[in-house]
Amino acid sequence: MNTSRLDTWLHTAGAWALGLLWVLPLLYAVWTAIHPGEYATRFELAAPWTLENFRAAWAAAPFPRYFLNTFLLVSFILAGQLVLCTLAAYAFARFEFPGRDLAFALVLVQLMVMPDVVIVENYRSLHALGLVDTITAMALPYVASAFGIFLLRQAFKTIPRELEEAARIEGCGVLGVLWRVYVPLAWPVYLAYALVSVSYHWNNFLWPLIVSNSVETRPLTVGLAVFAGTDQGIDWSIINAATLIASAPLLLAFLIFQRQFVQSFLRAGIR
Repeated sequence: MNTSRLDTWLHTAGAWALGLLWVLPLLYAVWTAIHPGEYATRFELAAPWTLENFRAAWAAAPFPRYFLNTFLLVSFILAGQLVLCTLAAYAFARFEFPGRDLAFALVLVQLMVMPDVVIVENYRSLHALGLVDTITAMALPYVASAFGIFLLRQAFKTIPRELEEAARIEGCGVLGVLWRVYVPLAWPVYLAYALVSVSYHWNNFLWPLIVSNSVETRPLTVGLAVFAGTDQGIDWSIINAATLIASAPLLLAFLIFQRQFVQSFLRAGIR
């Protein structure tokens, strides 16, 4: 009994320690963003609050353009991923064809290949197509997602075949069954995957940095890096205010959908 209590206490203490390590940088960013610059390293409870850092950050860089570029980028990627992953997952989950298992294994190999490994080849291909410095160039390498195919395949395999047979009796074709049966029942999984995809590509930095060369195509992550450069001067209050501006949509989305996010992954468990 004592061993069990000690094990529970250690797990709880470890979870709190990891949580504090994660939240401390965020708390520091919030502190510096809502206080004058001279309090960036002075933690005084009586320090005055201000929103001037947010106004200064918003005025110092074209953040509306950065937000628009980022929104277009993640929307383009997510739309392509949902279409391609849905069709591929449906085929792998419900159709029998020669080489299906081998093809699915090759798809899973992509999970073991970091995108950074193929950056040079991706850049050469997009440069040959004349797409460098465009939103399309930033999105195309990520439109096909092995993780999305795997996740949706697992979700589709849990749906009873009787529902598909009933839909076929009612006159639905292959795509009709997919749209009217599989997609609605896998909606929580789609929501969780959308949050993962949007958060990843919202924060993606290296590939957009390489491909984008102008303000017209620069996303938030690259814009923040330029904004925080030494030529702008180091003012942690303004830099952290800009960081919170960029990360606020993701934080709000996760807080709103966190229950669906967790439950959908539990529902789509590996079977």
